[in-house]
Amino acid sequence: QVQLVESGGGLVQAGGSLSLSCAASGRTFRWYVMGWFRQAPGKEREFAAAISWRGGSTYYADSVKGRFTISRDNAKNTMYLQMNSLKPEDTAVYYCAADSDPSGVIRISQYEYDYWGQGTQVTVSS
Repeated sequence: QVQLVESGGGLVQAGGSLSLSCAASGRTFRWYVMGWFRQAPGKEREFAAAISWRGGSTYYADSVKGRFTISRDNAKNTMYLQMNSLKPEDTAVYYCAADSDPSGVIRISQYEYDYWGQGTQVTVSS
């Protein structure tokens, strides 16, 4: 089992940047595919980005591709999301999640992820 805690959210102007972190407990962090999801007010939670066990593979939603960068440091049990060129439509609660499936395949459905953080608010003003 793993516990996840996000940090780094806040208020930023459009065009600005924010960096989110997701700290994980437990010694098995390196065996989880990790993902970032987000949920805007009145909308369903949606996939943003995911990263493989060792960080060699990443996958992004089209809406964030080229602006967001996901990374992880297994030695620190931490995952990151660098968000650049932020837009008002990026405003949402951002969640980190862990997928314990032993295949190690990156999956984008929230229902495939077993563990979730509490979320951190990101607000982008126009």
